[in-house]
Amino acid sequence: MRITNKFNIPQTFINVLDRPQYDKGHCHLSATQLLNSPKIVALTNKFKDEIEQDASDMVWSIFGSAVHNILEHGRDENHIVEQRLHAEHDGWEISGAIDLQILNPDKTISIRDYKTTTAWGVMNEKIEWEQQLNIYAWLVDKSSQEKVSDLGIVGIIRDWSRRDAANRENYPESPIKELPIRLWSMEERNAFISARIKLHSACDFALETDGELPECTPAEMWEKPTVWAVRKTGGKRAHSLYDTPEKALGALAELGDAYEIDVRPGERTRCENFCVVNSWCEQYRKYKEGL
Repeated sequence: MRITNKFNIPQTFINVLDRPQYDKGHCHLSATQLLNSPKIVALTNKFKDEIEQDASDMVWSIFGSAVHNILEHGRDENHIVEQRLHAEHDGWEISGAIDLQILNPDKTISIRDYKTTTAWGVMNEKIEWEQQLNIYAWLVDKSSQEKVSDLGIVGIIRDWSRRDAANRENYPESPIKELPIRLWSMEERNAFISARIKLHSACDFALETDGELPECTPAEMWEKPTVWAVRKTGGKRAHSLYDTPEKALGALAELGDAYEIDVRPGERTRCENFCVVNSWCEQYRKYKEGL
């Protein structure tokens, strides 16, 4: 990957980005790659030497790494920090680096994962967090004799507001918020990992044989559908939102002439702003061309 610096960020930041510390080890996929879109993973591997990303888009990854490094100094004698584990499943070796394993008196293990996130993130938990931590639980169970007893996300909220904490319902009460995560059965974990490996295997085969790559799902593209907003004429805030123009027209007929319809086009947020391989993605090209 080639890192650009369009906004003249200080060289120190560029040096950090040019000297990455992350290493997934010898494995087919890391836990985060396993959860990622198979197409993005495959295209990233294929075009890794041609990909360009600007340093300004990577600043928060530096911040997240810094937080992890600092929190390593907070370890207790019953803590295992930043341990990378490996395990094999369906012929694929999977690895994952676990932020924190707490060795409990009953010999079980509690897993915690640090997330540098937003207030919205901890108020609207992501299914990917549950999936990631259950892959970590699977790795622990496969790699040791200890059993995992519980899982949790420790959210470090970078946009936390004291005012919002005092006035908004369900807003996190402090900039650090711990979220319990559901622990799956071993059968659930095995089935999920098998399904993800199958998707990645099919994508790799298509890439190697010049076949058509499987498309990213709406969730993988962070797709927002087109909505029809009914609002007061000249106003900015919507009175109500609808997923079809017919529903919006029905509401408009009831509200009268003082209201109008504003079409808010959908978008694929990840494709547009965060996907480093969109230049090589046929699905994205067709989307941009309206095909």
